Amino acid sequence: MNSIKILGLVAATLTTISFLPQVVQSWKTKDVKGISLPMYTIFTFGVFLWLMYGLFVKDLPVILANSFIFIFASLILILKIKYR
Repeated sequence: MNSIKILGLVAATLTTISFLPQVVQSWKTKDVKGISLPMYTIFTFGVFLWLMYGLFVKDLPVILANSFIFIFASLILILKIKYR
């Protein structure tokens, strides 16, 4: 694995785990007042498109990061819809 791929995997890991605190807090408190529904809807769809792009070009960091971010963003979006 070359250094560029490693750089991509590290960046993907950091950006992916950055969503965990928001998911955990939203799940525990059921407080999603500060989360914008239009923004998260657009964001989640954008992440889905990045995932599709990663699959088409077979780019592991893009696929891994966007798979997990899509799951986390979808959870936050579901919580926002459920608890608004």
